[in-house]
Amino acid sequence: MSRRVAVLLGGWSSEREVSLVSGAAISDALSGLGYHPTPVDVGRDIASKLTEMRLYTDVVFNALHGRYGEDGSVQGLCELLGLAYTHSGILASALAMDKPMAKRLFVDAGLPVADGKVVGRTEIMAGDPMPRPYVIKPLNEGSSVGVRIVHEGDPASPFDQEQWVYGDEVLVEAYVPGHEIAVAVMGDRALGALEIRPRDGFYDYEAKYVAGRADHLMPAPMPDDDYQQSLSIAKQAHDALGCSGVTRADLRYDDSDGGLGLRLLEINTQPGMTPLSLVPEIAAHAGFDFPQLVEWMVEDARCRG
Repeated sequence: MSRRVAVLLGGWSSEREVSLVSGAAISDALSGLGYHPTPVDVGRDIASKLTEMRLYTDVVFNALHGRYGEDGSVQGLCELLGLAYTHSGILASALAMDKPMAKRLFVDAGLPVADGKVVGRTEIMAGDPMPRPYVIKPLNEGSSVGVRIVHEGDPASPFDQEQWVYGDEVLVEAYVPGHEIAVAVMGDRALGALEIRPRDGFYDYEAKYVAGRADHLMPAPMPDDDYQQSLSIAKQAHDALGCSGVTRADLRYDDSDGGLGLRLLEINTQPGMTPLSLVPEIAAHAGFDFPQLVEWMVEDARCRG
């Protein structure tokens, strides 16, 4: 058993608070399992911190969420230092965080995705880039940060220059009605599919991290053929990007008459590990309680260099 684990948490992305909660839960679980976790609140001095810790660290548990922690940056640092780390490697992490690039690879793999395209911020302010309703997303944020659904009857422009702080380009996708589905993949198998039913609006940042804002249905109530297809899509997406460890696929499920069926939205290579997070709930239903899930992730860690 690897005994000394540096738990990276916090960081400076828009998902800092979520990462702090994930990291604390992971550290507690590791302590209970007999490991020796060292929580590391990641700042811009992380390179020097990990260099100092290198000789007395067996594994880096990457509990960061969002940019710089989930996009291949920290993964590259771990590779340079020869440290084993959890979750996916540099390339898979970078690809998954770049939503348009991930979508291209999903299409190449024959997976069903929501129609979409990248447009300039000024272009979307000048008029609708596709028929409403549609969804606008930052190119490389997580936890639904910046995501908006543009409905019929909404203001002519979905935002103004000051409101959009996520860069000069915007991912625009056709809105897929129906159900919000999450599928957890652990190594070489999909563990299960869960449906999220927000109590108000869509599954935004608050619905994800504020108790009582969404109901979770596990397993997702759908015909068995569709359920199995959701697992297959998630595993194929995991493989298409070259992911490893634990990932979560986010899908929409339109089961209306003549509907679209399942559509893959994105892959999250470092899903949340908070009390309200989806992957621990799916894993528990598959027979892995939270400490077992954390232990599997630590023992699966590796340095690909």
